[in-house]
Amino acid sequence: MSDQKELKTYNPATGKELKTYHFMSDQEMNDAVQACHDAFLEWKSKPAKDRAAVIKKIGEKLTERKDEFVELMTREMGKLLKQGHQEIELCSAICEYTAMNGPESLQDEERELPEGGKGYITYSPIGVIYGIQPWNFPCYQALRYSIANLMAGNGVLLKHAESVTGSALLLQEIYEEAGLPKNLFKVLRISHEQSNHVIKNDLVRGVTLTGSSEAGKKIAKMAGEELKKTVLELGSNDAYIVLEDADLDLAVETCVQGRIYNNGETCVAAKRFIVVDEVYEKFKESFVKQISKVKAGDPTREDSDIGPMAREDLRDQLHEQVEESVKKGAKILCGGKKPDGEGYFYPATVLADLKPGMPAYDDELFGPVASLIKAKDAEDAMRIANSSRFGLGGGIFSKNEKKAHELAKYHFDTGMVFINSFGLAKPNMPFGGVKDSGYGREHGGFGLHEFVNTKAVMLPE
Repeated sequence: MSDQKELKTYNPATGKELKTYHFMSDQEMNDAVQACHDAFLEWKSKPAKDRAAVIKKIGEKLTERKDEFVELMTREMGKLLKQGHQEIELCSAICEYTAMNGPESLQDEERELPEGGKGYITYSPIGVIYGIQPWNFPCYQALRYSIANLMAGNGVLLKHAESVTGSALLLQEIYEEAGLPKNLFKVLRISHEQSNHVIKNDLVRGVTLTGSSEAGKKIAKMAGEELKKTVLELGSNDAYIVLEDADLDLAVETCVQGRIYNNGETCVAAKRFIVVDEVYEKFKESFVKQISKVKAGDPTREDSDIGPMAREDLRDQLHEQVEESVKKGAKILCGGKKPDGEGYFYPATVLADLKPGMPAYDDELFGPVASLIKAKDAEDAMRIANSSRFGLGGGIFSKNEKKAHELAKYHFDTGMVFINSFGLAKPNMPFGGVKDSGYGREHGGFGLHEFVNTKAVMLPE
């Protein structure tokens, strides 16, 4: 199945190799799937409160080893140290929330039957869940789906991005250190071709992917052919709408942070800035001024605002999207030049005069490039926002919170909306999108029910 022999990790700030890992053989891969299934058979019978105690301990161990994990993430994918700390803190909070609320969310529900008698709804674990995850949040992406499924009583396999292999293995070590049974959470060091065989393995009962919409279509088709459920959290080009009654200082500050957070490499990030005509020029002037001040540099230094992009090919792809947009009429207001020197750095950039057909208008730009778009009014802004094939998140800036709430509820075609703010995941709120941004939900208890058997048990009078 696999010809490749080694996985390699690199420091994106220098381009230098960090470490080499051996790929699993096909036999080792199949043995890992079997071992995970065997561990699941014992884990599923444990009371939810006992599983919750282990989940809580995982959160505590993450906190204990936070500095170690943060430094590794920064070395492997260029994340700012302070944002690495935020990531681990979020992961610990997810563990705490899941441990506190998981047992109640998984309790049986009782219902009266129409003809008399009682019905019970029970949430039964189904088996081994396979997750394919990206590199941009090395701990969070893997923890997001795995903690929910472990709480639900399932076993979990992880194929993490090659570039963060060390982070994946550290997470497995922390899980087991916290008391999770060995093999119940297993990192697979495998190729894409081998991964296809994992999806087809009869012991694997569900598949979840975080990645591009193109990858999502392939994985969903493959899993669908095996009649296996999928949860997909895919890319997006989230629109942040600035209305005429917005607090412009707040809007500018928030939008800048929303675009450059995590070096601009976040799926649910502010990417398209749709500003109504009445305040467009004021917003543009201030926004470009602030973006121009963003400093790209060593992610271990406190004075760096953004670090390098995670891989050289990703930087090249982003720059090609910028150049293609410019060829089609876009204007660079700042940035837009690929720097010389070591590391995969790219300057914070603003593009304007955008139209449909340009990558900066239609596609996801996964890096520190902002797309500035003018709208006539609120209705036009919402039309532009919803014209995207994506629908993960979005934002609205307005002092009229009631109006903003109504726009978010009735008109914004996305899975998440932030009003007068920018945010990522919240442990108690559902996370996920619509359209080409995928389907299914995680967090807030919703992820606990994605890969369980919602079973009906009926008893007569």
